[in-house]
Amino acid sequence: MRLNENVLLLGKKVVLVPYTSEHVPRYHEWMKSEELQRLTASEPLTLEQEYSMQQSWLEDADKCTFIVLDAEKWQAQPSTTEESCMAGDVNLFLTNVGDPSLGEIEVMIAEPSCRGKGFGTESVLMMMSYGGGEQRLPRGDT
Repeated sequence: MRLNENVLLLGKKVVLVPYTSEHVPRYHEWMKSEELQRLTASEPLTLEQEYSMQQSWLEDADKCTFIVLDAEKWQAQPSTTEESCMAGDVNLFLTNVGDPSLGEIEVMIAEPSCRGKGFGTESVLMMMSYGGGEQRLPRGDT
């Protein structure tokens, strides 16, 4: 969704950033996991298909996707890449484009070391606030 392409959401435990092509290689590695495929009802994709999927999500008018970053890792050093801090993703699906107050949120904490730390809970709460029109930081203003 282009609406969030320049947005960064900063929480205490996580940072939500738009899903870009920079994130695709790590995301693709996660989605090779049979466990994650089963839990997300996903089919394995080639890397090329994953890049196409990322682009289609960017263009989608009814889906807003953020990558979940571990805030502690992300804030530790200015040179830290987003890819090295990735924990999962969170999605907002508008189920009725005519009524943007109706939607569905999904979260996946794909990185096993990031599970059980409250990342999923905070991501969902942040996405609810974002979908409800709360304050947003343009990317680069952190």
